[in-house]
Amino acid sequence: MTHGVRMDTRTSYGDRRGDWRDTATRYALLPLRVFLGVTFIYAGLDKLTDGAFLKASGPGSIGDTMRAVRDSSAIPALVDLSLKAPVGFGAAIAVGEVAVGIGVLVGLLGRLAALGGALISLSLWLTVSWSSTPYYYGNDLAYLMAWLPLVLAGTPMFSADAALRSRRQGAPAYR
Repeated sequence: MTHGVRMDTRTSYGDRRGDWRDTATRYALLPLRVFLGVTFIYAGLDKLTDGAFLKASGPGSIGDTMRAVRDSSAIPALVDLSLKAPVGFGAAIAVGEVAVGIGVLVGLLGRLAALGGALISLSLWLTVSWSSTPYYYGNDLAYLMAWLPLVLAGTPMFSADAALRSRRQGAPAYR
């Protein structure tokens, strides 16, 4: 009598044969990558093209937004730091969002791009969204959690990272 674990139920990650579950496992992060990539590119471009956002004061400006959330944020010192140069801070956030979105969408330095997205979402959650009650009304926490699987797994499918890795190893691309 044999006791133990069945070893024939899973195929290796790179094995293209297998059932639908294996295929679904390989492609599971693609919808998340596309959503986060497109969303962050759009958010960054929206900030960069908004005439009011990149101003130190005025309706819709980054300066007024940061002053409004200063007393209710989890880390007021972070808000104070951003208020020293609100236009530069707003531009850095916007350019960072575009860079993170492109990195994740294309899959170039995917883990690093996802870490950047997680850090942007964390900083926005601790400052702008912190006072949302109940906490799940603030979307930055959900974005932070959405970035974590990509931080852990990277961008292994249909990505520049995969193409570069396969080129170095002499294997077929997009494994």
